[in-house]
Amino acid sequence: MAEKPALDPVTFEVLKNAFITSVDQMGEQILRTCYSFVIYNRDFSSALHDAEGNSAAQGNQDIAVHVGTLHFTCKDVMRAFEGDMHPGDVYAINDPYAGGTHFSDVRLIRPIFSDGKIIAFSQSNGHWSDVGGSVPGSFDVAARDMFREGLRITPVRLFDKGRFCKDVAHLIASNTRDPVSIIGDIHAQAQATQVCEREILRLVDKYGRDTVTTGLTAVQDYVERAVRQRLAALPDGEWETQDFIDCDPAGGEGLIPIKVKLTIKGDRAIYDFTGSHPTIASIYNSAFGATFSAVAAGMKTFFPDLPLNSGFYRPFEIIAPKDSIVDARWPVAVTGFLMPFEKIMNAIYEMWSKIMPHRAIACAFNLEYLLTGGLDARREEKPIFMFYDWLPGGWGGRNGKDGCNVTTACFGTGLMSQPVEGQERSNPILTTEFEILKDSAGPGKWRGGAGVRKTSLLLEAEKTVISYICDRERALVWGIEGGLPSIPHGLTLTRAGAERPEWLGAIFSDVAMGEGDVFSRPTAGGGGFGDPLERDPKAVLEDVIDDYVSVERAAKDYGVVITPVDPDICAYEIDTAATEVARQKIRSERLGWLGEDPETVAARYRAGEIDTHDVVRRYAVILDWDTGELLPKSTGQFREMFWKRAAAHWAGTAADAGLNAAQ
Repeated sequence: MAEKPALDPVTFEVLKNAFITSVDQMGEQILRTCYSFVIYNRDFSSALHDAEGNSAAQGNQDIAVHVGTLHFTCKDVMRAFEGDMHPGDVYAINDPYAGGTHFSDVRLIRPIFSDGKIIAFSQSNGHWSDVGGSVPGSFDVAARDMFREGLRITPVRLFDKGRFCKDVAHLIASNTRDPVSIIGDIHAQAQATQVCEREILRLVDKYGRDTVTTGLTAVQDYVERAVRQRLAALPDGEWETQDFIDCDPAGGEGLIPIKVKLTIKGDRAIYDFTGSHPTIASIYNSAFGATFSAVAAGMKTFFPDLPLNSGFYRPFEIIAPKDSIVDARWPVAVTGFLMPFEKIMNAIYEMWSKIMPHRAIACAFNLEYLLTGGLDARREEKPIFMFYDWLPGGWGGRNGKDGCNVTTACFGTGLMSQPVEGQERSNPILTTEFEILKDSAGPGKWRGGAGVRKTSLLLEAEKTVISYICDRERALVWGIEGGLPSIPHGLTLTRAGAERPEWLGAIFSDVAMGEGDVFSRPTAGGGGFGDPLERDPKAVLEDVIDDYVSVERAAKDYGVVITPVDPDICAYEIDTAATEVARQKIRSERLGWLGEDPETVAARYRAGEIDTHDVVRRYAVILDWDTGELLPKSTGQFREMFWKRAAAHWAGTAADAGLNAAQ
């Protein structure tokens, strides 16, 4: 067999970028041909794989959650159809237990042939707005197994040598609530894979098959070498931390830990999840593929200049205990995997912030999904509608910079914030409020980014239910290096004619709604970085002028006393003398606040003496935000991490002594 040609630097660089461009062109094709509003708002990703199924290129705007899983599903399809693949074939798969994410993420995979030989694969992954299951949108938080989550698609042929397998496609689509859009999206994704095929074959015509296949290998080797060199340049060591899911719905009160230890040894990194909680009685579990992707995405944040492909994955290893929340096995429910996914990412951010402090970043807000479905009574035929919404929020404060305001989640920064005009045209739901939420940013020397609040009104609709897939109602977005947390997530529902809203919290499904009902929810800001008492008072003043921070919280969180001169024209002044007094008072009292009896804090909250911001930022106490009842186990866990991430950086040994006393 002839030896493959070595690539000169120019050809290598051309091919490296051409591979990425071929994937980006897949994305452009999907945007222009998809039927689903969800996919149109960029809940999709694409990939180019080599002949062994390894990822050779990802797109520039592909979302983090998908990219580390696409090689797994490609290889599963290869195993299923080994020896039975042909030009023009396209296969579908959405199986999270085979390395995917959840059932809503449906992948279409096309083998690319040259002279009768497979040289590559193109893959298009799109989030379908519904794949069946017990609730509209296919997110039932009460599901304990996959049988309430929707349709599981193991590898199946949708195009056979170019012929559309209409019977198979319609079988799949007919098990969803929006079959017309599903069929349209199948064709859009299939055409996207063909766009990539066309570009790769164009490169074959120009450079030759051997040069292109050599390039597919070379780009992975290049990334692997670069990552190994950078790891080898770092000191060997171990770092560990934990983050939490709010609760196990069947397990009582208490945060659910996800523990991770990072070991760097030479040119390798090992992520060990030993000690993480077993799977829970909800959809908030992660199969191994999604956990792998979370590790890749979290680590990649600290290597932003490198392309992403399978070469990036080779230098790290993952140890995930079987049947834990980070390695759920069939048939455990996993549709809400994004909740452990983002906890893993933020835990990795925290550890790498110690290793690369110049890139340090505090915790980002948690992605949330709102799913409302029913019959659209605005139309005579009353079709099924599905209002599937997600919101932007705040990223964590950074070393030397404030966090990004109103940004899509770390789960997938390629996601777009959905335009309300499009939502209102497609659904009988009117957006009445969508604004940056004051005081949502975690205070710090460098504050977190701000979140938002969105309020919506249900119009002419029948048989409507609402589900909310979220977290961080109790395991709040946290700060680091002395920074403070953000605010709790949760949704309120105000029934038509009711005087007061109902607090439904951050995790519920299948709640009935009626015409005229109003629902509202915030997204948290990012956690703060550094002691908020070290923030420049002028920066706090600017935050007040910009309406990111209230005058009250400027004094309580930052110790900066600001006097309104004429708020109508944004005229405020800093009272310098009062600020010095306020900051000294906070310094002398704040360790004592963290030692206050949590039951006393809860009683003061119920009496209206203190608000939610005080409870979580001053006293590090977690309550049932509806009743004000103390959650003692959650509070103990939250306080422990608060001491380590915040208080220990305020006063050194004094804070450590306080931690020992608290424990």
